[in-house]
Amino acid sequence: MTVVALSGGVGGAKLVDGLARVLAPDELTVIINTGDDFRHLGLWISPDIDSVLYALAGLSDPLRGWGRRDESWKFMEAIRGLGGPDWFMLGDSDLAMHVQRTHRLSEGSSLTQVTAGIARVLGVRARLLPMSDDPIATQLQTDEGWLNFQDYFVRRRCLPAIRDIRFDGAATARAQPEALEALADSQLRLVVICPSNPFLSVEPILAIPAIRAALTRCAAPIVAVTPIIGGQAVKGPTAKIMQELGLEISGEAVARRYAGLIDAFIVDQSDPAPAAMEGVRFIKAQTRMDRTQDREELARAVLAGAAHGKKSGTI
Repeated sequence: MTVVALSGGVGGAKLVDGLARVLAPDELTVIINTGDDFRHLGLWISPDIDSVLYALAGLSDPLRGWGRRDESWKFMEAIRGLGGPDWFMLGDSDLAMHVQRTHRLSEGSSLTQVTAGIARVLGVRARLLPMSDDPIATQLQTDEGWLNFQDYFVRRRCLPAIRDIRFDGAATARAQPEALEALADSQLRLVVICPSNPFLSVEPILAIPAIRAALTRCAAPIVAVTPIIGGQAVKGPTAKIMQELGLEISGEAVARRYAGLIDAFIVDQSDPAPAAMEGVRFIKAQTRMDRTQDREELARAVLAGAAHGKKSGTI
């Protein structure tokens, strides 16, 4: 039996790590957001792919929540000294990842092939797939005009108010073929939507028509995990975006965002039970993942959420 996870960066990567710890290596496929990929200093940066790679390889920085542990910053000091752009931090070890990726892409490899090669070298045995090998760019309409994702997220530190979000190139992008195969696999047990930012990490994946169609046809149950606990995002601008878009800041509001696609939604055990929602079963669990044990326990709760099957009262 196999499991497919849809993931963005930090929060999603934690649950992916938990799933990888409780499943056999050949049971887990991860479809990863690439909407925040971009070129910087001539290098191709894939932040969410790297977050998942680092988490599964045991290389994540537990303090910053992004990048590699035990990082050094000589490169950034040198760039700053030369008057170069220093708004996007590239650690010395992390820089090697981007150089290697860019080198392989320049030789003609696809992003899927590059990711698989790096995963293999790092000892990551789960199958990691970018949502597409075609470029897709998350762009945000703000009170300062349209901004590319990294300009909003890093350069402007999520300060501009968001009015709208679009995923440039998604409508015509080709879904990663292995991702579609995984979603159509007769042995598929469960699809997990990780507790990543719904707007910036999950919806770029769902914006690819073939992936959304495959999820709609999927015979396995689809279970999503809340990124909101106690009216606040565990990390990142999810709560701020919800407020700016006029949405209630709650797990229930995220579940409504996924309504029609999911069969179950996991809310944090500390939050009140959401109102009934047609076709969606709510499950309570500890969703904060501060420790490795927390990741494993949430992964088991997610797997248990698949036990009752598909939609409309059968979960």
